[in-house]
Amino acid sequence: MSDILTAAVAALNEKIDGGFAAGTAKFVIADEGSIIVDADGARASDDDADVTLTADVETFQGMIEGEVNPTAAFMQGKLTVDGDMGMAMQLGSALA
Repeated sequence: MSDILTAAVAALNEKIDGGFAAGTAKFVIADEGSIIVDADGARASDDDADVTLTADVETFQGMIEGEVNPTAAFMQGKLTVDGDMGMAMQLGSALA
């Protein structure tokens, strides 16, 4: 696992302490890999998910650090969402 994925998993687990009960979400970080977030927390994985969010490293790090608003990133085309949009919005709120 890359250093970026390792750091991202740790940061996500801090943000969603106790897991994400709304379902299963996947973050695809371009050229790095995938992270699954579910009721068990975050882990590096490419499993199937209810919603998949795809972004480059800079956008993803900005969202985790609170510097990039996920909704704004989506509207600007920096974040793509495939699947349950409502779940994506819940995850965005959980990361804020």
